[in-house]
Amino acid sequence: MENNTNSATATSTATTITSAPSSSTVSRIVLLLLRVLTFVFLLIALIVIVLTKETLETSFGESEIKFNDIHAFRYMISTIVIGFAYNLLQMALSIFTVVSGNRVLSGDGGYMFDFFGDKIISYFLLSGSAAGFGASEDLHRIFKAGELPLNSFFGKANASTSLLLLGFLTTAIASIFTSFALPRRAK
Repeated sequence: MENNTNSATATSTATTITSAPSSSTVSRIVLLLLRVLTFVFLLIALIVIVLTKETLETSFGESEIKFNDIHAFRYMISTIVIGFAYNLLQMALSIFTVVSGNRVLSGDGGYMFDFFGDKIISYFLLSGSAAGFGASEDLHRIFKAGELPLNSFFGKANASTSLLLLGFLTTAIASIFTSFALPRRAK
């Protein structure tokens, strides 16, 4: 009877040991988290820049300045929207991959799409952030010299460009993770 209880105890301890997730599973989950972060950064950046407006009181009366009055901010919005659309697509593909374990875009073409898409979009987001920040800083100096500070307007614009810059960073980091899959698939 003693042998049976000892073997039952040994069996129960052996079955409670679980294995750690594979590195590819961790990589997929980290990639999904990066895509979710990018989604959040771009969504907040879009909301902030669209709501950016201020009323000026001049000798000619009141006038309102909005984000779409400045071409660089329009470009910034277009980069946010294009990055947002690409990121939504990649989030859907990542969720499918994490849940099912299979890729929608199989073969080397899928890995190349992920890698080059992330590279192109990340630098596109960076260009939007740089254009918005440059225009914001230059125009803020001009308006300050004209004694129309518009601090709130340009502060919101800078907040949006900073969030867009964070979107670039998370997409660039995601491109590093997608590059890890290339050498394995290229063999």
